Amino acid sequence: MSGAFASYSSIESALDARFRGHSDRDWQEWKESHYYEAATDILDVERAWIGRRQLNYRGIAAKKMLKHLIAANVDQAFLEEIAELGELRRLELEWPFLATDLTPLLSLKRLKHLSIDSPRKLSDFSTLLELPSLRTLLITNAKKMPDLEWLRNAHNLEVIGIEGAIDSPYKIESLAPLADLGSLRAFLGISTQLADKRLMPLAQCQKLEYLGIAQCAPRSEFALLHEA
Repeated sequence: MSGAFASYSSIESALDARFRGHSDRDWQEWKESHYYEAATDILDVERAWIGRRQLNYRGIAAKKMLKHLIAANVDQAFLEEIAELGELRRLELEWPFLATDLTPLLSLKRLKHLSIDSPRKLSDFSTLLELPSLRTLLITNAKKMPDLEWLRNAHNLEVIGIEGAIDSPYKIESLAPLADLGSLRAFLGISTQLADKRLMPLAQCQKLEYLGIAQCAPRSEFALLHEA
C-alpha cells in the first residue's frame, strides 16, 4: 500500500467516523461503563446502552437525565417509553427495530442524531422530518423503504445515511430527491446500488463535504461531482 493511498484511506475513515458521530466512540468504554441489563439498573446518568429482553426495558421512561441512548430490539412499547426522554440528543436504535409507528418520537424536541438499524415493519419515514432539532439521520437495511422521495423536504438535515446490509444492498433509484438540500454536508450510502448511475444531483447541494458511497456509478460521475 502506498503512503498516499494509506493517507487517503485514513482521511476517508476519519471523515466517515466524524459524520457518523463515531470519532470519539470507545466501544470498550461503553461496554464496561454504560451497558445495562435492565432499565431499573440505570442511575442518574446521561448515557446508556440496553437491549430489550422480555420486559427489561420497563422504567426507562423515568431516566430523564439520559442524553445518549443505544437501544436494541426495540418494539412499539419500548419506543413509547423512549419517547418520554425529553433530554435525549442522540438515539441509536440498533438491530432489529420492530416498532410500527414512529410518531411517538416527535416528542423528542431536542434530538439531534437518530440512527435506525433494520426497521423491518416500516415503509414510511417522513414523520422523522418533523423533528425540529434533528441534523443527522442514518437508516440501515430498510427493506420496505420504496425510494428517497420522502427526503425532498429534509432541508434541516446535515447528514443523511441510507444504507443496505452487508449481504443485502439497498437499491436507490435516484439521488434526485436530495438535490437542493441546502444544509446537506454528508451523504452515507455504504452497501447501496444506484439504479440511474448518476451522482450529479448532489452537485446542487452547496454545502456537501463528504460522499461515503460505494463505486456504484461511473468514475466520470465521481469526477464531475468533484469538479462541481
